[in-house]
This record gives sequence, structure tokens and C-alpha cells, in this order.
Amino acid sequence: MRSLLFLISTLVLAQFPAGVAADQKSAEPPPDKWIPATAYAVPKETAPEGEGYFSIIEGHNGRLYIGTHANALNAWLVEFDPKTERMRPVVDAQKEIGTYAKGFAAQAKIHTRNNTGAGGKIYFGTKQGYPSKDENWTDYPGGYPMVYDPKTGKTRVYSIPVPHQGISGITPDESHGVAYLSTCSDHRPGPHESAHFLILDLATGKYRDLLDTEHIYAFIVVDHKHRAYHPLRGGDIARYDPSSGKLDRLRQTIDGKPPAADSHLADPEGHPLNWDISPDGKTLYCVPMSTNQLYAYDLSTSGEQEIKGESGASATGVLRGRSFGPLVRNAKSIDCRAMCVGPTGDVWAAVTTASPLGISLGHLVSYHPGDEKPRDRGPTSIRNPNYTDFIDQAGKPLPAHGGIFKTPGGITTTRHVLLGVCQSHDGSVYILALQPYTVLKIGSEFLK
Repeated sequence: MRSLLFLISTLVLAQFPAGVAADQKSAEPPPDKWIPATAYAVPKETAPEGEGYFSIIEGHNGRLYIGTHANALNAWLVEFDPKTERMRPVVDAQKEIGTYAKGFAAQAKIHTRNNTGAGGKIYFGTKQGYPSKDENWTDYPGGYPMVYDPKTGKTRVYSIPVPHQGISGITPDESHGVAYLSTCSDHRPGPHESAHFLILDLATGKYRDLLDTEHIYAFIVVDHKHRAYHPLRGGDIARYDPSSGKLDRLRQTIDGKPPAADSHLADPEGHPLNWDISPDGKTLYCVPMSTNQLYAYDLSTSGEQEIKGESGASATGVLRGRSFGPLVRNAKSIDCRAMCVGPTGDVWAAVTTASPLGISLGHLVSYHPGDEKPRDRGPTSIRNPNYTDFIDQAGKPLPAHGGIFKTPGGITTTRHVLLGVCQSHDGSVYILALQPYTVLKIGSEFLK
């Protein structure tokens, strides 16, 4: 079992600043308002180190589908039924693939932000875990795109698109019979991330490789014209139009100007960007991981402007964006790896900030289209602190259970970065927390 220190260091994507350290103090006063959440532990055998990512989505059946991580072992897709409050693994990744590989060769993570197709199927993919000092990056064969059908309980496994690279993003467009993929090399080998933007033909299983975007942990969105967008290292955005088969390269502006350096939207070495799209497919929302700001791009129009074309993409236009203000007012640093757009078009972000409690304090932030700025709903508290066992029969603390914190005032909360967020059709918001791997439900009655 890896130490807590090593676990957390790996979670913060070592090549990027986490933005919030667990022992960092803030000048802000302790919170006087908390937003209550009910906690549900993900089955421990599917996440033995209490770790997970932004893999959470609601299916058409009202159940949530959550990806897990068991380093060097396996990964599972877990189904959570809010009505019965029960969880069960529905996909054993390695069993579906037909492999018993262990160590770095194992399919250790479901790292994709799962997506639901128009027909109700759940799209996700597998990814590499962490190698030991005696393992090579080539020991990992590559990740597999998968599609789980809740109606039949069956999973279709597609072949590895890029050898030795995991799947970090998958977004379906079932009306065109395709899914768009993004791969992940975890910087092995080379100084830059290798992240291929691909098209998967869902019927034949064949791939078309559009280009290597070199952008780390990318999300892909599909707009109202069925065009697919993928970020590029350095700040440009690739857009594929299936009607013409054309791949364009878009420059971006924010409030009429090139992105500022501190926005992290155009970092020369790349930066993780949370992306999601409005229900009508006309607005792309973005929160960079370490930027205390919400951005939005208008996808309904694109000002055509000749630019210099580069390899793999043609000259095209400009994607115009605007800023809406900070997510958490006065926060000196943040860490956001959890952003989504809900069924009615509201934006939700689970953000961790420094706090006077000496922990990374998780806030829930929302934005309603038409409002001037985002709304900080406050930090989350856990209403049922005894939701799972934290000690064994001998009274010793269980491994990987150090993420739950009790304040001097008796409030139970989480102390590490938050990894995923999803809003369901009944208005509830669900957040993924660490150690133990936990789903936090904030009921719609608390979100008026």
C-alpha cells in the first residue's frame, strides 16, 4: 500500500501545481455556512486506495455510473441507485477485456468523464495506473473504449486505438454512429503529453486518427451541428466537422483579447481544462484546473479569420469566449477537477480552496445562464459521518480512509481535492470525494 503522501502527490498531476495544499492556511475566516451532503461509500474492493477521478454520469434510468481505480489490479464501473441507496459493480474491466494482467500492465483506472449516449448506453474507457521503478511504460498495452448498456447488462469492448496510451476522454454522437476519443500517454515517453484525437466507428470498431493534440487530460464536446471539439497544447482548439470531414484549428479570445497567461487557457505546456457543453449544444463552458474563473464560448457563431495552418489542421477562424468572474471570491488558489452542465443548463463546479482549518476545503459553485457571475454555495459538510467503517475489528484505522475531517466545531467534511461532479434530472448534485472513495449527494432541497 502506497503512503498517503505518495497517493496525494500522484493525484495532483505532478507536472502541474495543485493550487491547494492540505496544510495551507488562509486568511479567510472559518465558514459559518455549510451545504449538507449525504455520503455513500463506493465498494472498497473497487477502489482499495480510496482513489478515483471525474468518472460520474447519470444514465437515462436515473442511476449514476462511476469509474474506479485499483492501481496494479483492475478498474470497475459501479452503478449507484439513489432510490435504493445501493451500489454494485456492473463492469469488471479486465474480465470484459479477457486479461489477468497485474502491475503497470493492468487496466487500473477508469479516468474518463463517463458520458451517456442518446440511447441510454454508458461510454467510458480504461487507462494506465502508476508504474513501479522496475516497470517500463511499454508494459501497459493501451486503454480500451467500452460501452455499457444498462438495459441488457452487456458491455462492448473496442480495441486499443493507440498502443501504450490510455483513454482519457470519450464522447458519443450516436446520431452519426461515432464516438470521439482522446488518449493519454502520461508523458511516457517524451517531454510533452501525447493525446490523440480520434473518431471511433461504433458499428465497425475502426478508428480515424485526426491528430496528436499534445493536450493533457482532455474533454471532448459535440455541438448542435455535430462538430466535435478538442483542446490543443498552446491554447488553440481543434474542431472536426463530420458534414465536410474537415478538421479546423481555432484560435480563441476571451473578452475580445488573447487569453491571459494567468488564465491557463493557453499554457505552452498545456493545462487540464474542465469542459462541458450546454444542453442545446451552443455554449461551451470551461474551468481550468488552477484558475479561479468560469469561461464560456459561443459555438453558435464563429468569426472567420484567416490564420496560419499547422500540420493536421487547416486554417480557420476564432472561437470567442468571455469570462464570468471568480468561482470562490477572494480565494488565492483553487483546484477544480469537477465541472459539469446539468440537464437544465446550470453549470456546477466542485472546487477546493485553502482554508483556516488547514485542509483543502471543498466548495460547491453554480452558474445559471444569464446571471452576472457564479454563485459560491459554500463548503460541503457530511450529514451522516458514520456512513462507512473507518476502523477495523481491532480498532485500528482502515487504510486509505484519511480523507474525512472533523472541524473543531464538530462539522464533518472532506480534506482532499474533489474529483467529479454530476447533476441528475431531479436536481440533486453528486460529488466524488477521496479516501474512502465516496459519493456525496446534495439534494435539490438544499439547492434552491
